[in-house]
Amino acid sequence: MSHSPQPQHRVRDLLASYFRSSGDAIRSRSVSDVVLTGTLDIPAPPARLVADWERETSSRLGLEPGDVEALPLARARARWPALRHCVQSVSDWIRTLGLHEPLLASSDIALMACRGARYHHDGAQYGGAAFCNLFLTEDRGLDLHFPFAGHRIPLVRGTAVIFDTGQPHAVIPRGSEGFDAADFAPERECMQVFLTWELPIEDVHVGRALRVAFDVDPSTALQLDEEQVRLNGAPAVVCADSGRWRDAD
Repeated sequence: MSHSPQPQHRVRDLLASYFRSSGDAIRSRSVSDVVLTGTLDIPAPPARLVADWERETSSRLGLEPGDVEALPLARARARWPALRHCVQSVSDWIRTLGLHEPLLASSDIALMACRGARYHHDGAQYGGAAFCNLFLTEDRGLDLHFPFAGHRIPLVRGTAVIFDTGQPHAVIPRGSEGFDAADFAPERECMQVFLTWELPIEDVHVGRALRVAFDVDPSTALQLDEEQVRLNGAPAVVCADSGRWRDAD
């Protein structure tokens, strides 16, 4: 009697983040593939401020394709009083997601700029956080791409996202399949400016919204002394051009 071959089920790759919890203790958790997103109605930055950002990134920061750098937040607040409306819009949005409103006020905030972004994750520096980003720039034909999680989000003014810092991501041209510095030539208008908050991943509402499981690998966590992300139990890094994982060695 013959038997038909059984279908082969691919075991899903397992990402785990090891992050500093209370004190210096390293704690393990899953890396969420949930990306919360919305498009908020926010005012456009004034043209003079946008010009200031362009000068700042080209002269002082020397922003290269793929780089992500901080801009002066205090200066933006002084020159653009309506910025507070952007912050309030995010606060209102996260409340609809079941996150408590004071979360933003108690979280670190920064103003960032990029000319595209290479594929990377931030779990080695911010493993204890989720990022909440609000994009302030008009649609310039760019997407926020999460290749491992399978999300691709068009970036327009008002795009808001919350995602796990351990999840690989990049900013690439719409329709492209990877990061290429040539896509961000100096003559191309492709700078993106965004606000970002670090939301504590151990906050019960944040963890629940992203469906994060904690203490998934406590034995390994006890042996580590630095934050990191591991793939199937082994240290791994992200290819900056393709977003694929590869062995750290």
